[in-house]
Amino acid sequence: MQTKILQAVDDGVRAIEFLKKPESLVFIKDAAQMIAECFRHGNKLLIAGNGGSLCDAMHFAEELTGVFRHKRKALPAIALSDPGHLSCMANDVGYHDVFSRAVEALGREGDVFVALTTSGNSQNLIHAVEMAKTMNLKTISFLGKTGGKLKGVSDLEWIIDGFSYSDRIQEAHMTAIHIIIEMIEHELFYA
Repeated sequence: MQTKILQAVDDGVRAIEFLKKPESLVFIKDAAQMIAECFRHGNKLLIAGNGGSLCDAMHFAEELTGVFRHKRKALPAIALSDPGHLSCMANDVGYHDVFSRAVEALGREGDVFVALTTSGNSQNLIHAVEMAKTMNLKTISFLGKTGGKLKGVSDLEWIIDGFSYSDRIQEAHMTAIHIIIEMIEHELFYA
């Protein structure tokens, strides 16, 4: 068991080390600047994902609407996670449009939409990014594996490749999200 634990630790460290790559650093900087600019202009952030990535979307939003490291003005961020909406759309229309319909209802030109997906192949997130682009929202995709069908679609994207399991990809995504929030706070309140 000790060997399995050490292998898992090594995999976790390798996932976090991915953040040191030059393309990762550029993505983090660009995403933080795009979102900070959105907030400067009175717009909001919409975030979606499935399963664990939806939990990460909720975490992302609450760190912005709540308090991250320092007390500051609340920032407008919404995780597209309302159970009434999700179950209504899934039951009445189909799960493939649960997020695109929420983007249509809540999104406005100048907002930013973030898709969190470890495969890049979730039809509901593909539809949401397409809807966001149609409505002139900026789009950011946190991807994994090969990037899937969302590769090359969003204004900004980051692909965590080299991992076959979603948990390691999500660990890298969440670490990047925390750094992005720290940089947004710096840009807006402490620069």
